[in-house]
Amino acid sequence: MMRDTKKRTKAPGKAHRQGITVLQLAAMFPNEKAAETWFEETLWPEERCCGHCGSTNTHETPNRKPMPYRCRDCKRYFSVRTGTPIAKTNLPLQKWAVAIYLELTSLKSISSMKLSRDVGVSQPAAWFMLHRIREAWTRNGNGNGTPLAGPVEVDETYMGGKRKNMSHKKRKGLTGRGPVGKTAVAGIKDRASNQVSAKVVRNTKSETMSRFIMEHIEPGAKIYTDDALTYHALPNHETVKHSVGEYVRGKAHTNGVESFWSMLKRAHQGVFHKISPKHLDRYVREFAGRHNLRELDTIDQMKSVVRNLAGHRLTYKDLISSNGLDSGARPVASF
Repeated sequence: MMRDTKKRTKAPGKAHRQGITVLQLAAMFPNEKAAETWFEETLWPEERCCGHCGSTNTHETPNRKPMPYRCRDCKRYFSVRTGTPIAKTNLPLQKWAVAIYLELTSLKSISSMKLSRDVGVSQPAAWFMLHRIREAWTRNGNGNGTPLAGPVEVDETYMGGKRKNMSHKKRKGLTGRGPVGKTAVAGIKDRASNQVSAKVVRNTKSETMSRFIMEHIEPGAKIYTDDALTYHALPNHETVKHSVGEYVRGKAHTNGVESFWSMLKRAHQGVFHKISPKHLDRYVREFAGRHNLRELDTIDQMKSVVRNLAGHRLTYKDLISSNGLDSGARPVASF
């Protein structure tokens, strides 16, 4: 890939990053062979390894059939797709590379309808492609799985549309005001590293939120929240009093994590329109994962996603049958 040799300068936004234009992307992946080579070099930077058992004792098969490689240890055939969510699919790797690029470079992600037109597949196939790519962020909510050193900002939000837009069936039985009928999402942002972790939670009770926070921070990290009763028992904790119109007091504020919520909700409203509750956690983790890669050059973002696909597997049956989360949450309505 050709790179701009000009010295990078400080610029607004993420202009300092090295991007990839559509023309450069086409030059990188002109055919299936080029795409296969790129995936192999990304997943196997040092030595080819078996996607079944991890052994490096492998060899290329004659005529590359039934698969390109065979493991001498487990005696099974494999390809660069084996052991990843893109295994057992006939879609060309060239289309997978383009899909990864489009999902990463679209600030509010990309809808399955748009992807289906851009890569030339059906809408259900595009929807399944996007969920398979999201597997790269399934286990590592903050990108690397390491605790956040702090100081951190913690907040919760509720996903769902207006009650007037819900069907009569969904509205029936919903009483009260506020987040009734919506799904709770917890988020935490580290100010020093700018890393975000977020996930769907069953509720926003004190024990639930405390467990989420302690799972993601180092002991003793400074915590900033709003003045909700949920957070009152947290150690090394300072609040900003939203209830009386106070949003910043010295270093106490939650503006960073609230900015993350605004991006997620704009995508819900403007790109996806409707998100099933059993898949909401996948979308939340996608946005956290993409946020955590935002400082990298585009090619490095793509490589990170491909490497994180290793060791994951997602079948269509598992996708549609999964409850998606540990939330037990209500449906996320359309806007």
